[in-house]
Parts: sequence; C-alpha cells; structure tokens
Amino acid sequence: MATMSSHSLFKEILNPLNVQELVRAWLKEDSPNFDIAGCVLGADDSTAVLLGKSSGILAGAPFFDAVFKELSCVVDWIMDDGDPIHPVAQVARVSGKPKDILLGERVALNCISRASGVATAARRIVERVREEMWEGEIAGTRKTTPGFRMVEKYALIVGGAMPHRYDLSSMIMLKDNHIWACGSIEKAVKECRQKAGSSYKIEVECQNLDETCEAAGAGADIVMLDNMGGTELHSVADKLKKLFPHLKIEASGGIDEGNIRKYLSPNVDVISLGCLTHGYPVLDFSLKIYPAE
Repeated sequence: MATMSSHSLFKEILNPLNVQELVRAWLKEDSPNFDIAGCVLGADDSTAVLLGKSSGILAGAPFFDAVFKELSCVVDWIMDDGDPIHPVAQVARVSGKPKDILLGERVALNCISRASGVATAARRIVERVREEMWEGEIAGTRKTTPGFRMVEKYALIVGGAMPHRYDLSSMIMLKDNHIWACGSIEKAVKECRQKAGSSYKIEVECQNLDETCEAAGAGADIVMLDNMGGTELHSVADKLKKLFPHLKIEASGGIDEGNIRKYLSPNVDVISLGCLTHGYPVLDFSLKIYPAE
C-alpha cells in the first residue's frame, strides 16, 4: 500500500462532499435501474488489481476512491497521484464483493484514464518549457468537459500546470464580446472594479498594444495577448513590461506542444492552452478481479 507522500496531498484541495456528489451522479447514470449481470457473481469478497497499461502520469485517485467507497469497497494504493506509470504497472488493489467492484469498474476507469491523460499532457508541456529555462506558469483554460471540470482542473495541478480560473466566478475576465457590448475597455474595467472592489483580479483579452495599454491604464491586473504571433507577442510583451512592470501578461490562443517554444518570453508570465483539457489522449487502465483464495 502506498505510504503518505507529497503526492498524496493533492487530494487535500478537494471538497469531499463535492466529490461524493459527483461520483454518485456518475454511478446513477451508469446503472439507472437493474444490473442483471450482477446476479451471476458470488457473494464472497474478492480483490481486483488496477493495472496501468500506458506510459504517463497517474491522476484521479480521489475520484476512483470515492466511486468504490460509495459501493462499500476498499482501495489500497500502490502508487500515488503524480507518479509516473511504466506499463504494465500495478497501481492499486480494490477489495469488496465482485458485484460492487464491477458496478464501479467502468465509472472509475473512465475517470482515472481521462484524469491521467490531462496530467500527462500537462507534465509533458511543463517539462518542455522548463528545459527552455522559462519560469512562467503553464495554465489550462475553461475549455473543460461539461460535468467533468473538477476532475480536469485537479489533473492539471497533478501534472504541474495551473488550473487558471475555475469558473466565471473565480476571476473577472473581459473578452471581446464584453468590450463590444460595454463600449470600451476602460469603461468595462472601471465598472467591474466598482462592483467587485479589490477582492477580484481583472483580466482583459487584448488584440494589440493599444488595447493592452488601455486595459493596464484602467486598472487591469492581467492582460491576455490573444492569438498574437510569436514575433508580435515578444514585442508587445517587452513594451508592456517597461510601461507597467507589475502587470501580469498571459499568452493564449492556438498554442500547443508543437509551437509553444515560439511563445516563451521572459516578459510573459502565463501561457494558457485549451488543448490540455480538450482533445487530450487518455491513458489505458484495466481492473482485473481475482477470486478469494
């Protein structure tokens, strides 16, 4: 069984009540009425072994745990979230009645395979930019799977990336539609600051240097350089830092593992990538039951 490590502390960021509510909904969705196949299974306790069959980073253990806790099963972990998987690896053991193990099997595997996919993609990107000696933050976006945001945001953190804002209430972000509807960047920023006070950070999506200067001058905390090519981005970021040394600068839009090197600048504080939480490859896991001896 895994011993307590820094990796085990990832779960401490989660509200267990929210996790419980989430996994209950998954289990109800997967078995809304009868589980006829369960009638052929014996009543004696068995042990199932969770096997990691893909190379990558393990993530999703608290959700896997919660699925089986709902079904009166016990999970003993051999590995921790954040650990590298070298296939084929024994990751955990699940003990309980076969019917209960199989009732949670697919739900738990769906979750951990996707969470590990996000963590693996995040870790790979973070390691790549660190090799280039860039010290800023790699962040996800709000482009998450509906109903699965908690898992994907958690997996970003396990992989070494930042979750960015969790939802619309977490930070004020003014995008092009906000600006067009309001009339100007300055007006939008000042109205939001008046209503939010100093408790919220304000980020503004900008298309050029003039817009970024307007946002910073109006009191924005962060500007997003959206869909700027590498050459333009470096030039704008350099000028901004000279004018507003304390301004946070984020690069976003069309950035992925293949082109991220072009966006690495000492004047860019954050690079956000939507691809970390949509279109990511999942890892392969299986759960094999062994009858009680």
